[in-house]
Amino acid sequence: MNEKAAVVALAALAQDARLRIFRALIGAADQGLRPSELSLALGIPPSTLSFHLKELAQAGLVSVERESRHLIYRPAVGHMNELIAYLTDHCCEGRVCGLRLEGRPMT
Repeated sequence: MNEKAAVVALAALAQDARLRIFRALIGAADQGLRPSELSLALGIPPSTLSFHLKELAQAGLVSVERESRHLIYRPAVGHMNELIAYLTDHCCEGRVCGLRLEGRPMT
């Protein structure tokens, strides 16, 4: 991943509804979710949800597939992992991470 792709992905996630949508899709994993399921679960109107899903897809964070008459959205886990790797690439200069989270060592 390059810096531009990381900025696009982070910008897409820097909006509360899109972050909630992405987290819901991560929870559904490979099964994915239909827009109607996401709308109901998150309380986001269908037209608004459609806009946010389009933004997440353009950022490479979700994929969409047609199954019969339904669209199924899934998280793009590979892209998410690339983003995480990009963000932590220089962590501790390749040594075991000594960063602490909430007073506890990270594992």
